[in-house]
Amino acid sequence: MEFIDLAKSRYSVRSFSDKKVEDEKLELILEAGRVAPTACNNQPQKIYVLQSVNAIEKLKEVSKFVFGAKTVIMITADRNAEWKNPLTDKYRTGEIDCSIVCTHMMLQAWELGIGSCWVGYYDPDLIAKQFNLPANEQVIALLPIGYPAEGSKPSNGHYASKTLKQMVSYI
Repeated sequence: MEFIDLAKSRYSVRSFSDKKVEDEKLELILEAGRVAPTACNNQPQKIYVLQSVNAIEKLKEVSKFVFGAKTVIMITADRNAEWKNPLTDKYRTGEIDCSIVCTHMMLQAWELGIGSCWVGYYDPDLIAKQFNLPANEQVIALLPIGYPAEGSKPSNGHYASKTLKQMVSYI
């Protein structure tokens, strides 16, 4: 599949089947995140794979958006490792770097027939407390992954993208 076709066909899966993601496929998804580019190659991401019944139940206590996934990837940024722009204190790359990592994993998963849904609706402090994360780590994204349930389809607004003309300016 051409990359543009892969990118256009991927959608946020909000209903997962009970089929477990095979270990070798999960490893490939994680590898795609490992090789993602980060500012100055600082690699501030920490990736947690939540798969145990206990971990998923703990997550459900602080986020209602698990969608029945048996595996949730939690991506955090190590604030001590992120690149900081020396010209301003307003530009730190932890969130950006972790977003790139998350995107790589979503697209690799989709190529393997595995769906995902980027979840950002949660209180990062509650999740950090629930999983006893170090103080220097900030939760950036939750990524439930799994095989789409039968009948899974994109949300109604999925294909309502702006045109390039609306989005791009040449200077």
